[in-house]
Amino acid sequence: MITDSRLAGILSRKHFFSLPLDYQHPTGEQLQIFARELIGTQDNAATLPLLVFFQGGPGFGAARPLANGGWIKRALKEYRVLLLDQRGTGLSSPVSFKTLDGMAPDEQAEHLSHFRADNIIRDAEAIRAQLSPDTPWSILGQSFGGFCVLRYLSASPQGLKEAFITGGIPSLERPATEVYRATYQRLLAKNQDFFTRFKDAKALLAELRGFINSHEARLATGERLTQEMLQLLGVNLGMEQGPEAVYYLLEQALIDTPIGKALNPLFEAQFCQLLDYNTNPLFAIMHESIYCQQQAANWAAHRVRGEYPAFAPDAEELLFSGEMIYPWMFEQFANLKPLKACAELLAAKADWPSLYDPNILANNRVPVAAAIYSEDMYVEQAYSLETAARVGNLKYWLTSEYEHNGIRMDGERILDKLIALNRGQALR
Repeated sequence: MITDSRLAGILSRKHFFSLPLDYQHPTGEQLQIFARELIGTQDNAATLPLLVFFQGGPGFGAARPLANGGWIKRALKEYRVLLLDQRGTGLSSPVSFKTLDGMAPDEQAEHLSHFRADNIIRDAEAIRAQLSPDTPWSILGQSFGGFCVLRYLSASPQGLKEAFITGGIPSLERPATEVYRATYQRLLAKNQDFFTRFKDAKALLAELRGFINSHEARLATGERLTQEMLQLLGVNLGMEQGPEAVYYLLEQALIDTPIGKALNPLFEAQFCQLLDYNTNPLFAIMHESIYCQQQAANWAAHRVRGEYPAFAPDAEELLFSGEMIYPWMFEQFANLKPLKACAELLAAKADWPSLYDPNILANNRVPVAAAIYSEDMYVEQAYSLETAARVGNLKYWLTSEYEHNGIRMDGERILDKLIALNRGQALR
């Protein structure tokens, strides 16, 4: 099914594809995979080549553009853009406790084991066979989308003309525990920077922590707010404008009422908006598996946290955590509770297939341009540079100008630089 609509300065075209859950059994269960094609308004727009966008995550649908702006504006000058909802997200057979209802935990775990980058790229190649069968296309990956780009280069480089990566070059072989050791160290610096910038934030956080430990404070989604949940706000510290959002939320957390202090209803609602675990459960369920190759995650972030006691929820002064998933989340978040047993099975899964082929990547001929953010809280710079040195034909732009979400904040400039880098032009 193909349907068209118009946005401000863009023609938007919907595509739906029926593709196998398991490509080893192509006639078995099918998923609906959705992609939104964006076409500019210039005379030749409908005949331009395709650029496929792989969203960060895992577990998030592609952006829903409102108008021709940001990186999309730059891309539409010479491409049609395909915004792919990766399987399990957006309109692509979305995953939630409701869609998995009726399956036993082992059936849920088996089902979700097919939702990693390897099958996302199989979906992309199946879609290319329908939309661009005779022509390789260009791809752009942000964050986890960059992990998908490296998988594409390993598994199906014949489908690619060129590739761009922003904030998402993974280690090819390092286990999740090593990734989280680096991330916790970054978090220490991000916390220090946050509390230095906002002088009263430590006092505000301590007051809020004391309140929720002595009162049954409920969020808008019904859960009791705990200090462990409060720490999770730190996932925003690595985004441009994220620290400001966290601080302004803390500022309004408590209000005076005729019977004493109370949790502000505004806080109760906005807290839920700053965390995605109830609305995007695939992120929590699958996140650690993106680092797994022939090994189990076994709640790597939780285990490594023991090496950094400053992040313990009962530490004297509370610190924010980051992009970490903990087993207790499946006991405290309402929409994760029904998936607790499934999550335990996936955490223990040790036979995850390999995602990257170092030999193929070393001999890569597809032009690749990457933006590496030196202050990135989520993707360790040293590991990104380590991988970049092992991928043939990859050029990178190392910059301290942006946080992890640079493409969202200044996407037109960033994509323009990467296009120039891939074509051997001077960076502007």
